Amino acid sequence: MEGEFTVKLLRNIEAAEHANKGRESLKYKIWKENKKMWVVAAPANSPYDDFTRFIRKAFSQAFIGHIGSKELAAFALVSTVFLRFAQGILLGMANGLETLCGQAYGARQYHMLGIYLQRSWLVSVIASTVLLPVFIFTTPILKAIGQEDEIAEMAGTMALWLIPVIYSFIVSYTCQMYLQAQSKNMIIAYLAAIALSIHVFLSWLLTVKYKLGVSGAMISTVLAFWLPNIGQVIFVTSGGCPETWRGFSTLAFKDLWPIFKLSLSAGAMLCLEVWYNTVLILLTGNMKNAEVAIDALSICLNINGWEMMISLGFMAAASVRIANELGSGNSKAAKFSITTIVVTSFGIGFVLFVFFLLFRERIAYLFTENNDVASSVGRLSPLLAFSILLNSVQPVLSGVAIGSGWQSTVAYVNIGSYYLIGVPIGILLGYVYNLRVQEFSILLTYSSFF
Repeated sequence: MEGEFTVKLLRNIEAAEHANKGRESLKYKIWKENKKMWVVAAPANSPYDDFTRFIRKAFSQAFIGHIGSKELAAFALVSTVFLRFAQGILLGMANGLETLCGQAYGARQYHMLGIYLQRSWLVSVIASTVLLPVFIFTTPILKAIGQEDEIAEMAGTMALWLIPVIYSFIVSYTCQMYLQAQSKNMIIAYLAAIALSIHVFLSWLLTVKYKLGVSGAMISTVLAFWLPNIGQVIFVTSGGCPETWRGFSTLAFKDLWPIFKLSLSAGAMLCLEVWYNTVLILLTGNMKNAEVAIDALSICLNINGWEMMISLGFMAAASVRIANELGSGNSKAAKFSITTIVVTSFGIGFVLFVFFLLFRERIAYLFTENNDVASSVGRLSPLLAFSILLNSVQPVLSGVAIGSGWQSTVAYVNIGSYYLIGVPIGILLGYVYNLRVQEFSILLTYSSFF
């Protein structure tokens, strides 16, 4: 048979089923939709893989920050610029798998999910290998764009430590999308919670108890990223998904080009969002008092990212719910899902908005002992809080695009809003009108909301 991509996944459900749904009360519909939503989103708002992956990196940053300010600046560069560069590509490509698995599951084409997963593994391994030179030559790259030699050398050493983390993203993201489509992501939550506990213990043991410094923090980071992946693969291949995993198949090597195209579209959509913070860090590093500026900005982006991880849980819920409903041919239910998830995510974002307005620079001392850095974070707190509020909605809308297969359209929107409007305005304000780095960075961030 010619490629499975010619098979139409979207199909109509029985007319009687539609009629029964039409007679349901609004209260019951909201209750039922929330149950389906939280099956996917709840783990993301507790010890879920995306959330704890971010926390693992935050803990590494916290331990390294207490080693020294230059070490913190180097880690901020390599994690926010280079690691996020790779992470954006691989997570974006995995979102293409999320579209396929979600719609296939809604259309009851269960056997295709395992095939799609294996195809995504092949495509992601190729992409990760292509990215390796960026991490191998981190030091000369940073020196070429004007970073301080000492910070660039330290960042280059950290980048080599993070190469195994790049390959961990392949298993982590693809298995996550595969399991989410089936609402079986609680196993990821359990594994991620265990990995987080191990990471905190090892970070303390190696950096505080045995004083191994940066090397100790990086060893703990690598182990923490790989441990849950091993558990996920064992779960998938050892009977955890009997309907959708039929074993390894040679069909995985067929129709790779359509998978590659969809993965590129999904990758472009997400990368254009994720890399925007990278632009902030790079431009900040070339301004006055770069060390304090990078530290303060990286802490703000880190805090912003904590809330973003919660919103990404709702993004996952939106993509799964929309894909499943479209796969079963029920567009009305898909629209109702969008409304429910957006309202819920915005409500949580508002609570966090108030929280960060109240605590301001006190939060910065979790990451640094430098009073200048903490003061800079305090001055940014009101704008940071507004950013958190707005970010509670945007990822959910991206989830709608993923579930609908609109990644290419959103990629064009992101090019316009982030890079044709945001970056030029930020450069104008920062370099022409000489605004302080803090205001420059936040204004550049806010221009993304165009």
